[in-house]
Amino acid sequence: MPSDRVTVSLDDDTRETLQRLHDQSDESRSELIRQAIAFYAANFDSATASDSDHLQTYYEMLSTGEHVLLDIDLLHALLGRIDDPETRDDEFLDTIDQVADYHAQEYADRFDSLGDVLEWLSLCGFLTVRRAEAGSYHVVFPSEQLRWFMVRFIRGSVADLPFEIEIEESVSKVLLTEQEEGTPRDE
Repeated sequence: MPSDRVTVSLDDDTRETLQRLHDQSDESRSELIRQAIAFYAANFDSATASDSDHLQTYYEMLSTGEHVLLDIDLLHALLGRIDDPETRDDEFLDTIDQVADYHAQEYADRFDSLGDVLEWLSLCGFLTVRRAEAGSYHVVFPSEQLRWFMVRFIRGSVADLPFEIEIEESVSKVLLTEQEEGTPRDE
């Protein structure tokens, strides 16, 4: 049983919301507040991120002409054309690697950690990332096609950064771990 007591002043809307939750869940008000604090702590970055910061970043990305908005279904349709590893065109794979090499140079001046790179790619909409522990990240992709494509891109695009990465693939997500330079890289 928790031992610390906290007194909280609730405005009318918050009090009504707490009462509705209490009525719906049959949990005590204290338990609901504990759960709310735990949820807020787990989602603190999302809860405190400024939408205007993201909008400014989107604007900067799009206004340079270097990035475009692309419907996710269109992206999946394009990647679906080269979905089978047995029939992937070497020229296409070379092009992915060329783009990753270019970004590796750009990222070397811009990012210091794997988390920074993944946050950027998440902002671009390619993946969803959740920090697992120091230097490790669970990454979820919208589809298998986007997963193989982005894992290949990430491998190449972090090549010039001051760390190595280990990539552990599971069924629907990938665990990426930042390692000190000189540690063998997972290929």
